[in-house]
Amino acid sequence: MKIGFVGLGAMGHAMAERLLDAGHELTVHNRTPAKADDLVARGAVFAQTPAQVAAGADVVFSMLFDDATTEFAVFGPEGIAQSLPAGAIHACCSTISLDQAKRLRDGHAKRGQSYASANVLGRPPAAIAGELFVILGGQDETLSRLKSVVTAFGPKIFVAGNDPVQANLAKLSLNFMIMSTIEQMAEVFALNEKAGTLPSTMFEIMTGSFYNAPVHKNYGKLMVEGTYDTPGAPVTLGLKDTEMFLDAGHTYQVPLPYASIARDRFLAAMAAGDSERDFVVLLERVRQDAGLR
Repeated sequence: MKIGFVGLGAMGHAMAERLLDAGHELTVHNRTPAKADDLVARGAVFAQTPAQVAAGADVVFSMLFDDATTEFAVFGPEGIAQSLPAGAIHACCSTISLDQAKRLRDGHAKRGQSYASANVLGRPPAAIAGELFVILGGQDETLSRLKSVVTAFGPKIFVAGNDPVQANLAKLSLNFMIMSTIEQMAEVFALNEKAGTLPSTMFEIMTGSFYNAPVHKNYGKLMVEGTYDTPGAPVTLGLKDTEMFLDAGHTYQVPLPYASIARDRFLAAMAAGDSERDFVVLLERVRQDAGLR
């Protein structure tokens, strides 16, 4: 298929590589063109604008940082929506607010264009390995065409519902579960460290017994090893996603007290100068509260 990809950050670049590996024709765009050099060397075509990416494509993926960059890349003067062919699909993989998700859904519908949310779960190493989980939202006919493509980077697919916004809310919800699990592990590590048990020992007990899900193994390992300075997801990203989850709670009138704790931890990390470090650095804020250095 003729695939377009807009946004070649750590996740987007790896996903684009997997699409090339699957044999698709690929056209890409990124604000920093050099990030596409290795893809172009493998046969991808670089486009100067998102509109050029969409022209002639069967599916266009976007993987951008936030609402503003997504809005501009899709509905800006040289955006995806300007040239997306009839019958082609825009699949947004970005973690965005529900309001932005609705703007994408409704904006494409007004133009008679097909749209779906294709949110992914996993850090960059999982994207590189082609082992992401994909949460889809959209009309059945759109999703049936999209599924065969997303398997290139996400072999396990879940359908949240016919409204694309459902997939966005599911992604925000599961991201919150990561944040709250990091908070739980941080409190457990700090308490036991103060009692004389090393975090590495607690990690061994935890993952060798009941708490051995990937979220415990992967994030717990980063925390125990203090892997803060090669961020798969920085503190700023964690704060953005948590605040969007809180906004969703406001929209649906659902109190989310644990999410407020996670937000405050992220703010404390930013105040301590850790904005661009991996968000598992929250452990250090918990240790600080416990009087540990």
